[in-house]
Amino acid sequence: MKKDVIAEIRESSDQRVKVAVTDMDGILRGKYLHKDKFLSAAETGFGFCSVVLGWDSSDVCYDNVKYTGWHTGYPDAEAQIDLSTYRRVPWDDNVPFFLGNFVNKKREPLSLCPRQLLKQTIERAAKQGYRAQCGMEFEWFNFKETPQSWAEKKYSNPEPLTPGMFGYSILRSSQNQPFFAAIMNEMQQFRVPIEGLHTETGPGVYEAAILYSDALEAADRAVLFKSGVREIGYRFGILPSFMAKWNSQLPGCSGHTHQSLWNADATKNLFYDDQDPNKMSDVFKSFLAGQLQLLPEILPLFAPTINSYKRLVDGYWAPTKPTWGVDNRTVACRVIPGSSKSTRLETRVPGSDVNPYLAVAACIATGLYGVEKNLQLTSKPIVGSAYTEASVQRFPRNLQEATLKLQESKVARELFGDEFVDHFVQTRLWEWRQFQDSVTQWELQRYFEII
Repeated sequence: MKKDVIAEIRESSDQRVKVAVTDMDGILRGKYLHKDKFLSAAETGFGFCSVVLGWDSSDVCYDNVKYTGWHTGYPDAEAQIDLSTYRRVPWDDNVPFFLGNFVNKKREPLSLCPRQLLKQTIERAAKQGYRAQCGMEFEWFNFKETPQSWAEKKYSNPEPLTPGMFGYSILRSSQNQPFFAAIMNEMQQFRVPIEGLHTETGPGVYEAAILYSDALEAADRAVLFKSGVREIGYRFGILPSFMAKWNSQLPGCSGHTHQSLWNADATKNLFYDDQDPNKMSDVFKSFLAGQLQLLPEILPLFAPTINSYKRLVDGYWAPTKPTWGVDNRTVACRVIPGSSKSTRLETRVPGSDVNPYLAVAACIATGLYGVEKNLQLTSKPIVGSAYTEASVQRFPRNLQEATLKLQESKVARELFGDEFVDHFVQTRLWEWRQFQDSVTQWELQRYFEII
């Protein structure tokens, strides 16, 4: 595989190759390399400024992390190219594209790298004889804006692509058929196959379900989907937004994560038990028990921004408590009983603003914890609305509260390591500080004239 890919690039007429990594927020950060530079980097790796893991989504450098900062001089971190991620970008002249991973000075996986964290979680599952299959689906709003027009409007009153609340609308999708078709067709060419694409409830909102695959490939596809939709949208004068909740009066945007455990050669779904009323095996029940127990402790991995917590409110199709149910869309963990191939768990906590590598890693790691500890599923499935379930404590209400729980979690440190937890915690506390120092539109409207 490696030799074939390198030979193909070497013999092609391409003079440039696109490479990318993700930062802590799951944002793709990349560059073009000349073909000769790429061929060298494919063998030895290449330098990528360590600030990629040391700044926020607005390129403001953290002042509270150890890994990199002004105190280190922001040296290069080494990125290694994963040749198995080779694909071509249809909307960028079919340029070859590759994802990379960060490594440390010993050329070992860098503990802070989100993609490496997922790979380590997958390896942990493999040692126990499990192979995780995952698939993500995203909701996002689309606007008749460009980055320039949005800035000129001072980031207020964006114009939705279509008006009104019209979920599963054939009419609305036909209004923007070229954009709709480009997402389906060009994502397929980009090795990000879409199982389903439709309008959701809200002005200009779409939902896409990405075809399931092995866990790492699923997260790769999710990262590339979010970035790819934005790039395709620009071509049509459309500004897509994966913000979790852009308007308090409208439903938020989810990043639901489907998962199941299989045997090593992926021939048997270990979640499936034909004798169980809900088709749930004991492995499935323990996996679910692990997630339910740990959801409150690892919530920032699913809800990583200030805005994430505006989505987790009662009555807006997002969970607010660590609950489960069978085919129930008000719970945090939705059991989907089906055939021996399709029985799976849908974790509904993540929003569309999530870093897919961290979300998938958190799903698998917390589930495996339940299997390892043989946790029992003691609570009954919620029938009806989980919002009225008084016996279950609500999730933390904001990023600071959730992050402090993560910081204190011994299990999170066991699953993800101290270095990652400490770094990620500081990045989230930084985000909270930036919010605390800001003056919001809500404050202006509430206090400006009257107080």
